Amino acid sequence: MSDKTPDLHTAYALKSPEDNKRLYAEWAGDYDDNFAAREDYQLHIQTARAFVSAGGQGPVLDVGAGTGLCGAVLAGLGVGPIDATDISAEMLDQAMRKDIYRDAIEADLNHGIPVSRDSYAGIVSSGTFTHGHLGPEVLPALLRIARPGAQFALSINAQHFEKLGFADALRRMEQNQIRNLTLPKVRIYGDLAAGPNKDDTAFVALFERI
Repeated sequence: MSDKTPDLHTAYALKSPEDNKRLYAEWAGDYDDNFAAREDYQLHIQTARAFVSAGGQGPVLDVGAGTGLCGAVLAGLGVGPIDATDISAEMLDQAMRKDIYRDAIEADLNHGIPVSRDSYAGIVSSGTFTHGHLGPEVLPALLRIARPGAQFALSINAQHFEKLGFADALRRMEQNQIRNLTLPKVRIYGDLAAGPNKDDTAFVALFERI
């Protein structure tokens, strides 16, 4: 288990896929206890519940699954089967120990996900679009592996939603790729959170692939 404590400023400053791999390799062992619990992290719960409320079903791909926080909530809500994908092999190792995932797929979203077209009835992502180092350019890769009618639930940090072009990208996608887009706004952290990021919010982009 790492003796490093996750730091939000470090995470928000990530610039490259290699930065991600290094940071999350260090944090994987104690991410759940020392980060999620201490910061009263709630985004994974909000995202999973939004997916289920929108009618989402399996098979589901948990994108940027990390240690499996969102997947665990999905499983608890009766969703399955669930596959996990993440850039960090160490995070995926922790996720697979929870015995909630069917498969683990190590992948950099910038280069796509090595699974067949139309593989999933649901695509869920909590936290992957939170730090601002990954933009809407990866959305086509997610659409490719989703079946027609697949339900999406993607959390996107509110500060980055306009700045990184998510709003424009989703509007363009509404023309002929997605339908039923809604953008509920949720808190990333709960009432026990402290520090400069405690009031951060995210949109959960809910839509279906046409």
